[in-house]
Amino acid sequence: MESTAASKPKSEYLVPRISQFKIALCQLLVTTDKDTNLNCARNMLEEAADKGAKLLILPEMWVCPYSHEYYAKCAEELDKEESSQAFSMLSKVASSRKITIVGGSIPVRKNCKIYNTCCVFGPDGKLRAKHSKLHLFDYYEPGASFKESDSFTAGDTPTIVDTDVGRIGIGICHDIRFPELAMLYRAKGADLIIYPGAFNMSTGKMLWELETKARQVFVAVCSPCRDSAGSYTIWGHSMIVGPSGETKGRAEHEENIVIAEIDYAENQLQRELFPMLNQHKEDLYKLLDTE
Repeated sequence: MESTAASKPKSEYLVPRISQFKIALCQLLVTTDKDTNLNCARNMLEEAADKGAKLLILPEMWVCPYSHEYYAKCAEELDKEESSQAFSMLSKVASSRKITIVGGSIPVRKNCKIYNTCCVFGPDGKLRAKHSKLHLFDYYEPGASFKESDSFTAGDTPTIVDTDVGRIGIGICHDIRFPELAMLYRAKGADLIIYPGAFNMSTGKMLWELETKARQVFVAVCSPCRDSAGSYTIWGHSMIVGPSGETKGRAEHEENIVIAEIDYAENQLQRELFPMLNQHKEDLYKLLDTE
């Protein structure tokens, strides 16, 4: 797993070289057939690139339904790139279209364990970073419990990566529920935090938009569409939010591509209006960066 560890001074925000660009969220319909999902994702990425997007995002678990019985069958081994269909497709599209792709997440097998993993590819097609979901979604409700830890092993490293379109922090779905991770990414100078996710109907209605808007930095959340296969019903509503909480682009629950304009100068404006990093009471509490 790759990540950058350099921090910036609290009062400093350096606008990246490319500070204005189009971002695309590909809210695709996931079927039970992996080849169909690969083709659908490729087509949506190509369409978004044709529309001028420079940063393209796929949802959580787009190669298979969000259901235990599919994870092992559809899992890929990233150490064997030649046999990894999703890895190969994303690399080729990123290289051929000269775009940055945050490849949602797929089940990844390593050392006899399965991880929920996001891969980031640069315009040269090379893997820039990978992030395994840190916080697994175990949800207890009478008649509707869901225990992701029965299927996946949790990752153990936050991931922030420098790309052609800025410094990006990566989380996956339930990772967004933990503000400490977003605080760490902001302290490390993230321009944008991206969370591929698949909230259910209950948590989606209550928390999806609320938590996306509460991070005071650009945030993108990308979900499969609601009509995706499997017994787990997905909220949808992929969206991109600015640092002030303003919605820049949003899908409903159907299959769709959301394209929005990003201008990182808004990050600087928000920091000037609300200099919260300088207002931390580190004599009372402190963010510990274990890296």
